[in-house]
Amino acid sequence: MAAYTTIDNPELYFQCKIYTGDGNDNRAITFDGEEDMQPNLLWFKNRGAAAWHNIYDSVRGANKALASNANNNEESRSDTLDSFDTNGFTVGNDTSQSPNGLNTNASSNTYVCWAWKESATAGMDIVSYTGNSTARTISHSLSAVPKFMIAKDRTASNTNRWTIYHQSIGNANILHLDLTNAKADESYWNDTTPTSSVFSVSNEETVNDNSNTYIAYLFAEKQGFSKFGSYTGNANDDGPMIFCGFRPAWIMCKASSDSGEGWHILDNKRDPNNPVLTKLAANAAGADSATAGDNNVDFLSNGFKIITNDNGLNKTGVTYIYMAFAEQPFVNSNGVPANAR
Repeated sequence: MAAYTTIDNPELYFQCKIYTGDGNDNRAITFDGEEDMQPNLLWFKNRGAAAWHNIYDSVRGANKALASNANNNEESRSDTLDSFDTNGFTVGNDTSQSPNGLNTNASSNTYVCWAWKESATAGMDIVSYTGNSTARTISHSLSAVPKFMIAKDRTASNTNRWTIYHQSIGNANILHLDLTNAKADESYWNDTTPTSSVFSVSNEETVNDNSNTYIAYLFAEKQGFSKFGSYTGNANDDGPMIFCGFRPAWIMCKASSDSGEGWHILDNKRDPNNPVLTKLAANAAGADSATAGDNNVDFLSNGFKIITNDNGLNKTGVTYIYMAFAEQPFVNSNGVPANAR
């Protein structure tokens, strides 16, 4: 009989780290997992202050920052991320603060960092490409069909937003990571579902402007490790239970059929016990928010359950999409089930 999952230890491919800044240069931060993981995608957020998100990847290189809450172009920074390390990362001293609040180690500030390792095994690929204003396909290395994709123009300032593909909204619709809008009928993905070798872009400048440079993050589902699906809200504290096939380490949810609701991010380090109520919004610069009854969930051994009637996660009849990554598979390759929190 085939194993339930090929990834017994999700910490090899995803880890979440919380820490407090000390204002020192060349400060090495080590992950907490039992296994070493050299990250390729790092997403930082200052938890205690209104500050922009910071996204870095090993393809663009350290100190090349993008912010999920803004449509600005890539910023070159000399004092934020110094390196991607064999089991963590090294941050700078944040001495040159900008109005954007792009920082990773300001003294006494608290931070969370979500980290992924690029790997076909775990269904994650980072693709850099240059636009040509012509509908086309772009190769990827997943050897599996991407179910979730994020693309961002690195060079166009204040014009081209973060563009989302999610299997649940289809290839003719998009969402923007930096906005609270509902899904929109746009041809950015050339109305074409990605394949196990390529994804498609149209001639729209947001994803394919001539000579502009782009970065794309692609994710395929891997049983016991990642899941990209949807659910329908019921406006009840006894809300939907979403089966993922693992105990989540991180989830991000967004109302796709209704506007005005943000991209809510919850994780297992800011809330190690249920209920999980400490949230950040990918589209906003605000600090951690942790209010009982406000967009709360329980992380279960096999998924997560909505335990709020708040519109952000559970409005009647509204469709929500989610992205989820595992802390532990529901059943490992030896047939051992996950424990509840």
